[in-house]
Amino acid sequence: MKKALDYIWPVVGLLAVAFSFWLLARELRAISAEDVLESMARIGPWQLVLAALSTVAGYGMLAWYDRIALLHLGVKHISWTFITLASFTTYALSHNIGASVLSGAMVRYRAYTSQGLSPSQIAVLVGICSFTFVLGVVVLTGLVLVFEPYVLARLADLLPAGLQIEPVAQGIGSALLLLVALYLLGSLLGLPPLRIRAFRLDYPRPAVTARQLAASTLDLLFTAAIVYFLLPWDANPGYFVVLAVFLASFSAALISHAPGGLGVFELVFITAMPDIPDAELIAALVLFRVYYLLVPFAFSLVVVAVFERRKLAEALRTRAKRLGRKGQGRESG
Repeated sequence: MKKALDYIWPVVGLLAVAFSFWLLARELRAISAEDVLESMARIGPWQLVLAALSTVAGYGMLAWYDRIALLHLGVKHISWTFITLASFTTYALSHNIGASVLSGAMVRYRAYTSQGLSPSQIAVLVGICSFTFVLGVVVLTGLVLVFEPYVLARLADLLPAGLQIEPVAQGIGSALLLLVALYLLGSLLGLPPLRIRAFRLDYPRPAVTARQLAASTLDLLFTAAIVYFLLPWDANPGYFVVLAVFLASFSAALISHAPGGLGVFELVFITAMPDIPDAELIAALVLFRVYYLLVPFAFSLVVVAVFERRKLAEALRTRAKRLGRKGQGRESG
């Protein structure tokens, strides 16, 4: 069954991406590239600067994910600089290539084995980082549903009708926040691991869970702010509306397994924000991809190239020394 799912889920993902592209093309058929470029030109310099600062802050929070996981493991000898570069490279590559193709485990394994971590430690690190991100999504989604349930009306074409009823949305939001509260309570009380069949959740120390909550929520708040600052100011629906739509679009993009959520991310935004002219909305989303995906991707390739070149040079030096010792041994013999 597992082998069958290994083939089924990629096919489902590809079909979802193809369907999203078809819907997106239908939505954008009346927009020309010139309209989008003109909309980009109207984005003010201060908007671009604030979007850039939000990007840096967002990636800074992602580096904190790794630091938190290492704190949970009790690893203290790795510098902040190395952690930041490893985390930045991991997320820049996986965001663009797709988590199903290149997971954080592969990049982190290469980086952290060079710092003496074992495969089991790296597996825990990846798990903690993934759970930290999910924690932030659950917290912010719960808060949005409880305090801003009307936002779901913007997603009427994408969600079941029942979710558009405000008391239902608030109930779901309350349940999500309750799950987070139980997780925090389990950490505070030092409860034994939670087991559900093969799933096991070890409660980290309170100092770790507090950092998880802070890092994950700030990460998503900063990342949503990139789109918020790039939208036209006169038609901007407000930060919390942008945050709600961002959470929905980002989650849909991750579920689709499309590289960078291409097509899926844009479709949710266009569907949820009919009050913003399509050309201006697409201009903001294109620049979001430039800031959050393409520029970090380019820098990450440089980081990988420098890292691998250094490791190759070290391997060649070690080999040369070994061959030199063998040659000396033959001469002395």
